[in-house]
Amino acid sequence: MTEQQIIESLIARDELVTQHFFFKECRPLFTSIIHYVFSYEVDYDEFVNEFYLHLMENDAYRLRQFQGRSTIYQWMKVTAIRYFIAKRDSMIDNESKDSLTDSYKSEISDDNERKVSAKMDVDHLLSLMSNKRYVYVIKRLVLQEAEPKNVARELGVNVDNLYNIKKRAMTALTEVALKEVEKYEKEVSK
Repeated sequence: MTEQQIIESLIARDELVTQHFFFKECRPLFTSIIHYVFSYEVDYDEFVNEFYLHLMENDAYRLRQFQGRSTIYQWMKVTAIRYFIAKRDSMIDNESKDSLTDSYKSEISDDNERKVSAKMDVDHLLSLMSNKRYVYVIKRLVLQEAEPKNVARELGVNVDNLYNIKKRAMTALTEVALKEVEKYEKEVSK
């Protein structure tokens, strides 16, 4: 089934396609969004139901906006992150938000969206790396900004060796990222 056929089936409210798409195909994607936006404090079924209603509002207006310029999963990711960050932000104590200007609120929301999306992308790239030691070094040194001497001790190597491992790890991460970009560009050009 093509991505456009999936969209058309969702718009037509095809129960089998809808169930399969949201509860099987999109589960890893939506689970990661739940983790990053809500820290796992939201039930998967509730998340999907809320998002489905959002997509189907106004005769499935949002679903009809999908034009195939990205994959359906990338489109769902961006749409869901935007919706749930805005929803989450609106649930925050209104007293603290009353003093913020609308443009500042928008900047905060956009910044949160970019952070969540970037973190998901980095985690995805790290999950594609086969050398878990490289992943560990990148997470500890780059993402968590741990002290090199502590990480070296954790790995049982000296600091000089740690920097060599980090260099190889970053090279491996770059290769994985370039392969993903190439794969994405091929999908978009279909």
